[in-house]
Amino acid sequence: MHSILPFFLAMIVAIVLLRMLANKLQVAYPILLVLVGLIVSLIPGLPRVQIDPDLIFFIFLPPLLCEASWNISFKEMKKWWRIIGSFAFLVVFFTALSVAVVTNHFIPGFTIALGFLLGGIVSPPDAVSTSAITKFVKIPRSTSAILEGESLLNDASSLIIFRFALIAVGTGQFVWQEAALSFVWMIIGGVGIGLLLGWIFVQAHKRLPTDAPSDITLTLIEPYFMYWVAEQFHSSGVLAVVTGSLFMANRRLVFLNGSSRIRAYSVWESFVFMLNGIVFLIIGLELPEIVDGLRAKGIPLGTAIGYGLLVTGVLILARIISSYAAMIATIIFRPSVAPRASSPRRRFLIPLLLGWTGMRGVVSLAAALAIPVTLDDGSAFPYRNLILFITFVVILLTLLLQGLTLPIIIKKTRLFDLANDDAEETTRHQLKHGLRDHTYQFLKTKYDGDLHDHAGLQKLLHHWEEKIKAADDRWMDEQTKLIFFEMLQQQREFLVILNKRPDTDEETIRQQLYLIDLEEERLKMQF
Repeated sequence: MHSILPFFLAMIVAIVLLRMLANKLQVAYPILLVLVGLIVSLIPGLPRVQIDPDLIFFIFLPPLLCEASWNISFKEMKKWWRIIGSFAFLVVFFTALSVAVVTNHFIPGFTIALGFLLGGIVSPPDAVSTSAITKFVKIPRSTSAILEGESLLNDASSLIIFRFALIAVGTGQFVWQEAALSFVWMIIGGVGIGLLLGWIFVQAHKRLPTDAPSDITLTLIEPYFMYWVAEQFHSSGVLAVVTGSLFMANRRLVFLNGSSRIRAYSVWESFVFMLNGIVFLIIGLELPEIVDGLRAKGIPLGTAIGYGLLVTGVLILARIISSYAAMIATIIFRPSVAPRASSPRRRFLIPLLLGWTGMRGVVSLAAALAIPVTLDDGSAFPYRNLILFITFVVILLTLLLQGLTLPIIIKKTRLFDLANDDAEETTRHQLKHGLRDHTYQFLKTKYDGDLHDHAGLQKLLHHWEEKIKAADDRWMDEQTKLIFFEMLQQQREFLVILNKRPDTDEETIRQQLYLIDLEEERLKMQF
């Protein structure tokens, strides 16, 4: 333990430093982490990184899925649910099927079951990699919502394929009737358990006398509990975490106070960043052990690299084909929600961009590492090291090839350089004006009789109208402070109502709610 601790601490420091370097170079930090992990793994004398396959899902997936669910726009998910659903389920199955057919044909002794196992591992694109790469370029909110929503659901669908393929490899048979019933239960059970536990957790936060530290601690525990309970009932732990977290995220104003929301945001951001950094470093650090396993099985390294290149090509091609198929289907059946562009050329390039965002990462690595070393009868799991190596090659190539070229493609094609680029800033400006007018009318309507006789209320009204910070805060007496808190709550309620409109951007609403929370926290600390 004492020999591993310095190495682990060095990993955390390296993650932080590489994140700084990546921001300076304007390169997605997962790319640097994988490369550095690969380089570090070649240094002799360092301890080998080994993770228990039974724990890999439980350690990393629940918090990563929970954090993504809290940050996604549920309104945008509902708006684009058709294309999100098709990419999360149909495209994942098509990709897994393509990988299964190709590997069964080209890799000697590789069965269809093993092909589906590999396909389930490498089919889901990684949301962390995509968001880290697209932060350096401007993409429309709709495209971002599709990618984020897809990443939430495709993890569940790919892991369901992975689980059934694992059973087929272990038992040597596949009963379709039982598989169909198990598939239905995994979806219904996972969603139901997630919603039930999400409701229970919301009630616990509301009814228990929690403060910010206890609220944050509970939010860190809850995704693990959702995942564990769902898995105990043999349903989808991933779906349980996603649905439960989405349920709670859309009720965050009900059961979390402003202080808890502000502090939880910082804690979760740091926690998830550390988890992602560790996983991407592990991707590089695991390679020497995987290569040793290949050599032990007599598989030449060059041959294994060729298989990795083949599978990577299949994944990229399958996603691009699926993107164009989705666009054609949308134009035919739902032309009102089809992507718009200023020219036919740009409209043709949008599916290509969507198909080029298929970087693989955390989920693929976690699934590959979760393959058991031996089968139930004690024999070695067939082609385990080859599957691990192919997964590593896929992650590395998609991060480097697609990750490094995606920002260049977006900038060179000027795909999203449209006339409404300033729409987001205009929306934010209109929202601030609407919020100011609503606050002014609230004060004038409810406290009109007190405005002329109370110096504090007059100062408060002037403070809000002018949006300046007064140097002398002695005017804020107890009555004025209570009215200030009430005013902030009215602003929250106004924004919640405004968010129900279909033309309102949810991300802008969340930014304004965060500013209100900051204002309330500042007032509590100052007075």
